Amino acid sequence: MTTVAEVPQELSARVPAEQRGPGLDRDAVRLLVSRGTEVAHHAFGELPRLLRAGDLLVVNTSATLAAAVDGRIGHARVVVHFSTRGDDGRWAVELREPDGRGTTRSRAAAPAGTGVALPGGGRLVLEEPLDGRGSRLWWARPGGADVREVLAAHGRPIRYSYTERDQPLPVYQTVFALPSPDGAGSAEMPSAARPFTARLVTELVSRGVRFAPVVLHTGVASAEAHEPPYPERFAVPEASARLIRAGKAGEGRVIAVGTTAVRAVESAAGPDGVVRTADGWTDLVVTPERGVRVVDGLLTGLHEPRASHLLMLEAVAGRAAVERAYEEALRGLYLWHEFGDVHLILPGEGPH
Repeated sequence: MTTVAEVPQELSARVPAEQRGPGLDRDAVRLLVSRGTEVAHHAFGELPRLLRAGDLLVVNTSATLAAAVDGRIGHARVVVHFSTRGDDGRWAVELREPDGRGTTRSRAAAPAGTGVALPGGGRLVLEEPLDGRGSRLWWARPGGADVREVLAAHGRPIRYSYTERDQPLPVYQTVFALPSPDGAGSAEMPSAARPFTARLVTELVSRGVRFAPVVLHTGVASAEAHEPPYPERFAVPEASARLIRAGKAGEGRVIAVGTTAVRAVESAAGPDGVVRTADGWTDLVVTPERGVRVVDGLLTGLHEPRASHLLMLEAVAGRAAVERAYEEALRGLYLWHEFGDVHLILPGEGPH
């Protein structure tokens, strides 16, 4: 994996961009641009002139859930992070210790059969670990109140201790977010798309940049562990698959907005690299060995040194390019995490 220096604590984005000063909007973040090992510094608002007509941005439309809920195991307080809803009605959940700073301490595993009381009359019964990797996540069977009603009435967005305070749910929704008819969504925001505003999207469209919506419902990704992503639900609709196929056949570039969009479209690609409509679960982990078959570029946040997402960045850009970019990000005091600055990886030839 790429060797990246530890990220100083002061480079964590503690509040959203629009709360850092008067007159600011979501797009008031910095944009690091990589073309091979060449690195340039921009403002995110300059994105339209860094792209070109015919480029296709693949965006994740999964809406963020208010996925953190206070609960009790007996007399002990816990925080439940709802990660993923299974096809059988169970939820993959993680239990956390309440600490007043974003519930960042994971809780020791409880035995199977443990009951968790939720507000509003809801409850969970822990049934089995999510997998055999020493997972912190368990499959839990809900009862009493519907989980969607519990989240709507008592949930809040998951946050970690590097942020300053709790934020309302709209802060964690991207401009592309669409509610799912079945109440599914992302436990944590697909944050690469957060800096987009309606104004910026309009400008991109006016310049001939197209958008292909896909869905990947992200599970939890805790701050202290960097396991590969667990299986997640995704969907690539036929209209988007056609747009991607046309983009690959033309002179434009297919640029994924976020690692979640990469995972979705690469999961929908066959061995021939052709993207077809797909809907289901993916356990794909994109690595340099596997490579990418679809995306030419990637817009993404800045990832922690041990994050598995760095392997995906290497698959798109190569190790030397990623290491060079992260050296510049640290030198330039870029901000990390979901409210931080972003990184655009383009093919080495640059825009025409």
